[in-house]
Amino acid sequence: MTIALDKSTGSSSVNQSRVKVMTLVDFLNYEDDSEAMYEFEDGELIPMAVESEINRRIAMYLLVCLIQQGISPARLSMKTEIVVTGSRLRVHDLVVFSEDLAIALEGAKRSTIMPEMPAPMLVVEVVSPNQSSRDYRYKRSEYAARDVSEYWIIDPIEQKVTVLEWVEGFYEEKVYMGGDRLVSPIFPNLDLIASQVLKGN
Repeated sequence: MTIALDKSTGSSSVNQSRVKVMTLVDFLNYEDDSEAMYEFEDGELIPMAVESEINRRIAMYLLVCLIQQGISPARLSMKTEIVVTGSRLRVHDLVVFSEDLAIALEGAKRSTIMPEMPAPMLVVEVVSPNQSSRDYRYKRSEYAARDVSEYWIIDPIEQKVTVLEWVEGFYEEKVYMGGDRLVSPIFPNLDLIASQVLKGN
C-alpha cells in the first residue's frame, strides 16, 4: 500500500499530480484512525500482520527467559521500531538493548531506534505466514548493515530457529530444530531448547 501526501493539505491522497512520496519523517509523524502498526519501506506503509497466538506466546516466553537471566526490563522491548536505512523502518517482535541504547532511549516520546543511536544487542523475529522472505532475506541484510550483534529468526511454520551472529559485517548462521540446544554467543548462559522455544513454553 503506497501512501502519498497532498502537498497542500498534508492529507493522504492518490492524486499523483499533487502528491509526493512519503518520507521517513512523514512516516514518523503519520497518524490514522486505526490501531494498525506499520513498517516503512521505500515510501510505502507495510501493514503488520495480525499476531497469531503462537507468535505471541513465543515472544513472551523468550522475554521471560531473558528476564530470568538478569537482564533489566529497561533493556527489553516488544514492537520497538528500528530505522535500518534512511528509507526503511522495521518493527521487531523482541529486542534487547545495550546499556548505551537504553540510555539513549530514555525519555523518548516514541520507542524508535534512530540511525545515530547504538545498535541493539539482539533482535528476535517470529515468522508469520506469508512473511518469511522479509524475515529471512531483507531483514537479515538490514540488521547486518545496522550492526545488530545477534538476530534470531523463530519459525513456527518450518519448526526451526535460526541464530545469526554478526561477524565483520556479515551474519554467520546456525539452525536449531527439535531437541537442539540453542547457542547464543552474547548470552552463553541462556538455556533454551529449540522445541521449547517453538512451542512458547
